[in-house]
Amino acid sequence: MQNTRTFYKKLLSLVIPISLQQFMLALVSASDAFMLGFISQDSLSAVSLAGQIMFIYTLFQFALTGGANIFAAQYYGKGDIDSVEKILGIVLKFSCGISAVFTILATAAPKLLMRAFTDDLHLVDMGAEYLRVVGISYFLMGISQVYLTIMKNCGKSSKSAVISSVSMMINILFNWLLIFGIGFFPKMEIAGAALATTLSRVVELVWTFIELSKKDSIKIRKKYLFKRNKVLAGDYIKYTFPILGNELAWGCGFAMYTVIMGRLGSDAIAANAMANIVKNLIICFCLGTASAGGIIVGNELGQGKLETAKKYGSKICKTALIVGLISGGIILSIAFSPIVDHIGSLTDNAKYYLKMMLIVCSYYVVGKSMNTATIAGIFCAGGDSKFGFICDTITMWAICVPIGLIAAFVLDLPVLAVYALMNIDEIIKLPAVYIHYKKYRWLKDLTRENTAV
Repeated sequence: MQNTRTFYKKLLSLVIPISLQQFMLALVSASDAFMLGFISQDSLSAVSLAGQIMFIYTLFQFALTGGANIFAAQYYGKGDIDSVEKILGIVLKFSCGISAVFTILATAAPKLLMRAFTDDLHLVDMGAEYLRVVGISYFLMGISQVYLTIMKNCGKSSKSAVISSVSMMINILFNWLLIFGIGFFPKMEIAGAALATTLSRVVELVWTFIELSKKDSIKIRKKYLFKRNKVLAGDYIKYTFPILGNELAWGCGFAMYTVIMGRLGSDAIAANAMANIVKNLIICFCLGTASAGGIIVGNELGQGKLETAKKYGSKICKTALIVGLISGGIILSIAFSPIVDHIGSLTDNAKYYLKMMLIVCSYYVVGKSMNTATIAGIFCAGGDSKFGFICDTITMWAICVPIGLIAAFVLDLPVLAVYALMNIDEIIKLPAVYIHYKKYRWLKDLTRENTAV
């Protein structure tokens, strides 16, 4: 009983700040949509489509920080801070390189990127205006998000959440000031939303550097940035590349959903954008549970406590199911509430689409909560990252994406039928995920006694 109380106390101490951090990130997207919705439905649709570039970028970031989670949690659990700093140096090199590519593409060729998601030239032009400005923020995030991830795994999850949350609140504030031109601020509309994001990332990065300068903080060491550690770099690449494959398989498949919806009309685009915003806001506690669970299991594995990690894994799965059911219930209640009818920027048809899409999302998040807790949390904590890659590749590219394409462009099914068929991936995965969980291949201590080379 005491061990159970200790576990849930530790889980809650991690879930609350991590979920808050996730919620604030989602709230920024919601504020973009809400405020731009007052400008026009096209503004909402354009930024939603342009946001897919950020979505794809974050897939790379999730993979890089996912690999950092594995080793930071285990080495910190073991008490090996030096190895944590070596991992930080390795991750930063990868992150800065990838972030620079996205920044260059978004600022130099935004129309080319937008044409991948829609053939509406008006939306292309509007989205390109957004990307030219927001693209700068990608490189800033490439540094700050890596360090915040390390903090989260090394006993400073609350401080990490505060830094991220405050920067997101600044983003929302400047959204309001710059989109509408409040006071002496110019009315910039879409460009204002992009500038607000970039300014908030500047604040986040500056605060991150202030934090790492403190005596008790994990440091970014020049010797680990410029000198390659073959042992840890090899371990990191070995377990991170499957995570990257997993993220790209799932994320690019999910982006294909947007491509499909983007060719079904402005009402479908706007409703899909709003449904994603609601889903992303509500699912934050699910993602927080998964992330916290991964840290706890990783800490135990790093100490060689495999049986304790096994017991904690079971508790995390049960918690994820409960959290998923609650989240699904909240989304369902929103679907049947008057809230949807009062979104003035949407047409009546788009509002109807949105209500039905939210009903679909209500069952989707239950599966999402369970799968994320196991695949991204428990499995990755023990370095079992290949399963997620294989599972998502098959589910998305052999089943859901082909079904969506056929339903939309061959069978010419109604918009809502296409949407429902494309959102069965999390339910399809559940049996395979459960069977793999029970094999306990994720029960591994990945730490080394000597990481000097």
